Amino acid sequence: MPFQVRLLGKDRLALFSFIHSLNTVFGTSIFEPVAKEIAEEHFKTVELQKIPETKISSEAQRAIQDIVDNLAAGFARPDKIVEIAKIRGVCQAGEIKSVKKTRIDLSLEKETGEMYFIDIKTANPNRSGFQDYKRMLLDWVGITLFVKPDAVIRTLICIPYNPYEPKEYSRWTMVGMLDVKEELMVGREFWDFLGGNGTYEEVLNCFERVGIEMRDEIDENFKKFQTTQ
Repeated sequence: MPFQVRLLGKDRLALFSFIHSLNTVFGTSIFEPVAKEIAEEHFKTVELQKIPETKISSEAQRAIQDIVDNLAAGFARPDKIVEIAKIRGVCQAGEIKSVKKTRIDLSLEKETGEMYFIDIKTANPNRSGFQDYKRMLLDWVGITLFVKPDAVIRTLICIPYNPYEPKEYSRWTMVGMLDVKEELMVGREFWDFLGGNGTYEEVLNCFERVGIEMRDEIDENFKKFQTTQ
C-alpha cells in the first residue's frame, strides 16, 4: 500500500492493519464462542455454525420473493410477525425444492421449543447488503417451517456492540428492509438476551480484566509496529 505508507508511515499503517485484522477475528474467534458459553446456561440447546435444513416449498420461495420485492419497492413496511404468517401459510405448498442456505452463526432453542437463529454481524454492516440479509432471515424461516410447520421461530441480525455509544445505534439505515424490533439486537440487548440482565457489563469487565492481566504481552506486541520510517 505505497500511497498509504507515504502518507501515514509504516508504523501507523502496520498498527492499523493489526487492529483491523483483530476486529475481523473477534467475530468468529471471540464473539461466537463467548456467546455460546453464556447461552448454554439459559437455553436448552446451543449450536455454532449450524447447517440449516435443505428443503423448502416453491410457494414459500414465492412468498419470500414477494415480501422482499415489496419492501425493496417501498410498497410495504417490514413486519416480521406478518411475514412469518405468510410463509407459514404456504410452507408445505407446491413443489419441494432442495436448497443450500447460509450457516447459522448461533442457533438457540428454549425449553419451550422456541427457536432463535442468529447471524452475528460487524458493528457497521454494509447498507447495500440489507436486502440479502432480509432474504437470508426469511429463508431460514421457510426451510424450518417446511420441516416443522408449527415451529415458533425468530431469525435475527445481532451486532455485539454499539460503535456510537453513548449515543443510540443508528438504525435508520435498516428501516424499510428489516423489522428493527423483531429482527435486530445491538450491544447490551444482545448480550442480556443471552445471559440475563447485567450480562453485557460483565462481559465488558471480563475483557478489561484480561487486558490488564495481559498488558505486558500486549505492549510487547505493539512494540513490533514501532518501526523507523
